[in-house]
Amino acid sequence: MKRKSKVFKNLLIVLCITGAMIGILFPLLKDYKFGLDLQGGFEVLYEVESVDGKKVTKEMVTSTYKTIAKRIDVLGVSEPSITIEGDNKIRVQLAGITDKEEARNVLSTTASLTFRDAEDNLLMTADVLNAGAARVSKDNNNLPAVSLSIHNKDEFYSVTKEISERKDNRIVIWLDYDPMKDSFKTEGSKCGTLAESRCLSAATVSQGFASDVIIQGNFKETEAQNLVDLINSGSLPTKLKEISSKTVAASFGADSLDKTFIAGMVGIALILLFMIIMYRFAGFIASIGILMYSFVTIFVFWLVGGVLTLPGIAAMVIGIGMAVDATVISFARIKEELFKGNSLNQAVKLGNKHSIKSIIDANITTIIAALILFMFGESSVKGFATMLIISTLVTMIIMVALTRWLIRLFVDTKYFDEKLNFFIGVRNKDVKGSYNKDPKSLHPFTKIDFIKTRGKFYFITILLVIIGIISLVSQGLSLGIDFKGGSSITLGAETKIQKENLENDLKELNLTEQSIEYLKDDTIQIKVNESLSKEKIASTEKYFNEKYKAKTDIGVISNVVKEELVKNAVISVVLALIGIILYVSLRFKISYALAGVIALFHDIFIIIAVFSLFRLEVSSIFIAAILSIIGYSINDTIVTFDRTREIIKEKKMIKTKEELKDIINEALRGTLARSIITTVTTLIPVISLIFLGSHEIINFNIALFIGLIAGVYSSIFIASAIFYDIEKNKVGKKPKKKWYEIKEEVEELSIKGINK
Repeated sequence: MKRKSKVFKNLLIVLCITGAMIGILFPLLKDYKFGLDLQGGFEVLYEVESVDGKKVTKEMVTSTYKTIAKRIDVLGVSEPSITIEGDNKIRVQLAGITDKEEARNVLSTTASLTFRDAEDNLLMTADVLNAGAARVSKDNNNLPAVSLSIHNKDEFYSVTKEISERKDNRIVIWLDYDPMKDSFKTEGSKCGTLAESRCLSAATVSQGFASDVIIQGNFKETEAQNLVDLINSGSLPTKLKEISSKTVAASFGADSLDKTFIAGMVGIALILLFMIIMYRFAGFIASIGILMYSFVTIFVFWLVGGVLTLPGIAAMVIGIGMAVDATVISFARIKEELFKGNSLNQAVKLGNKHSIKSIIDANITTIIAALILFMFGESSVKGFATMLIISTLVTMIIMVALTRWLIRLFVDTKYFDEKLNFFIGVRNKDVKGSYNKDPKSLHPFTKIDFIKTRGKFYFITILLVIIGIISLVSQGLSLGIDFKGGSSITLGAETKIQKENLENDLKELNLTEQSIEYLKDDTIQIKVNESLSKEKIASTEKYFNEKYKAKTDIGVISNVVKEELVKNAVISVVLALIGIILYVSLRFKISYALAGVIALFHDIFIIIAVFSLFRLEVSSIFIAAILSIIGYSINDTIVTFDRTREIIKEKKMIKTKEELKDIINEALRGTLARSIITTVTTLIPVISLIFLGSHEIINFNIALFIGLIAGVYSSIFIASAIFYDIEKNKVGKKPKKKWYEIKEEVEELSIKGINK
């Protein structure tokens, strides 16, 4: 009774903590920053160009960035996202914007710096300054000030001399002065308050100046730097070229959020149910760990200021399925120790000890892929990568440390010592028999000889590869506008529009059709070859609105962006493979790495082949799916390799090929159930997102679905078989220690006459 009360007490504490986390979670979600695909808005990618043909410098891009930020304040957009990409590109995301044409005009207009008097009369333009020559300096009292390098000294002297003789002898510096909105008479008190006015400074002039000048004021260092950046941006010979854009109606965004949220909740609920069925009470505790994991992941993403997008939600939901892997590895090892006759307490200790290295190795490879994805991905892909990195790191903390602590909390009550079936699904009668007498209770796959039948799976793999090559050669890939260039027009009409009418509409608009696809809820997606200009976007939207009263979203990808995406896609996949080869080679040895990477090429090719065969569209988020599968598949393979290495280490030296074959078979049998369970728990949310989620990421989820199946197939039937074929010629030879390994045994010194 005492033990039972301890269990209830511990359970109550754990449930209260979980309830508190869930209670905090919902207000937290209300404060989340959502991307354009979830709340609607406008996104544009600019290329910063030089007006005079000179090379665009980092300082010029930074100053242009500051100007755009200043202009967004005028638009009244809350929490805009402005990022510098590469050497000369700036991406602007304005969530919730209603008038995108006004936003376009305000953002892309060349920065205009003017000098005016207190009556708003124009005195000089930025032509009197040297381009980008404003600098932070110090005044006579060693306080922050702004120095201006004068280009036309004669004009500057003439104007300053004339102003110095006036009663109101102030020169007002404006950025993007608008005579219909701006006036020093009404904004004089705000002048210099950069967040509230385009009036940058109002300097008192006591004499004419024929040389460089200093603007003094009660500046802080940051205020002086901001003023320098804005003045420079107004005097720089740069212009903004729009190279891609995207608009999402608020209704489309809200619909995507609702669908993806429901799909995510269904996926998580099914995972929790599956874990409880598989592992009984331990599965219930692991489910609580999953809920805590979800909370911490969402909280950390909010803490770092992450912007939640559709791919980000997908990464979180899929991350939950992958996070279960850490628990499944531990539970599988605990069950093995119980089958061997160990007590529950001892089995938990040994199971946790044996599984930790596999968990760490598997998660590090996922982080490698996610980091590379973050470095080379564009905005929504970066959001996916950020969420994947966070979820993987949180897995190490919650699903390893916290869940293990929770399991020990209940094991220490001793209540479950004789209730193993209720605790983790192990029948007491199976535990009582020794492992040698009843091997089936430990591994239910003893009749399968994976290595002996490897030829059949090699044949199947080669056949699939041949089919894939034929498909790729004959019809190639159905590239989306991300990799092909062009524009995507999404129509949300009140009534269904016939395809023939749309084809005629495109001809009337002088647009070349790539594809017309009917999605759910009468939504139509049209792809055209042309990269629409902002004027053409406006006329196209007007056309469909007037003719069909249709809400229109238009995304544009230029050749510049297309080439950049293709280059980054290739680089990211290659770097991910190199990083994984290096890591696995260091942690294991080169034969493991080669076998693992060949299996990865198999997985990648299968995904590409299926997309070619069924003409599924390949977009930039497709690369995120490829890299996710790279991380997941090598994760799966490493768990098997880790078990193989563990058995080999125990035997110290393998004498025959048959012995090597038995070792690999034993490792595969010991991890097969775990591989199947982990794949199922990861497939559950993916399937949920395919059938219930937003159409925008359906191909991404299909790629994950194919990759997960290909990954578990290659981990079980391909990777270990290749490892066997590489290693079989080395049997009978003592393995060499790695250079960083400590020599465990000291060889006996041979001395003639004593031991020789």
